[in-house]
Amino acid sequence: MEQQQKIRMADCSCGQVNLVCRGEPLRTAVCHCFECQKRTGSVFGVQARFYKEQVSFSGDLVEYTRIGDSGNEVTYSFCPRCSTTMMLKLQAAPEYRVIPIGVFNQQDLPTPSFSVYEERIHGWVKFDCQMEHYL
Repeated sequence: MEQQQKIRMADCSCGQVNLVCRGEPLRTAVCHCFECQKRTGSVFGVQARFYKEQVSFSGDLVEYTRIGDSGNEVTYSFCPRCSTTMMLKLQAAPEYRVIPIGVFNQQDLPTPSFSVYEERIHGWVKFDCQMEHYL
């Protein structure tokens, strides 16, 4: 018997952009880099990485590309109406799509398995789950 694939839906704040992610993410992660802090308006970003074939969307997206600390491009795709970041594409890993966890309509994604850019972590941020830590 074929196992049913998990389907997760995600929407922007105004509802103009919708994502569908099929199957489980390869991983979820917390990032404390300054750019994630700016992107979220919070002290870190939390995102899930899927193969690009697992992700489809409807609605218009606007893109902004910047150069990351690694020297590679990072492209943000966001709603042109409400500015919600819906997806990130990494030049160094074109086979993936990175989806901010906050846009999902379900709260059932796996606990993040690692935390990066911890040299920029706010001193009061603590996690009570097991994960790998990287400066």
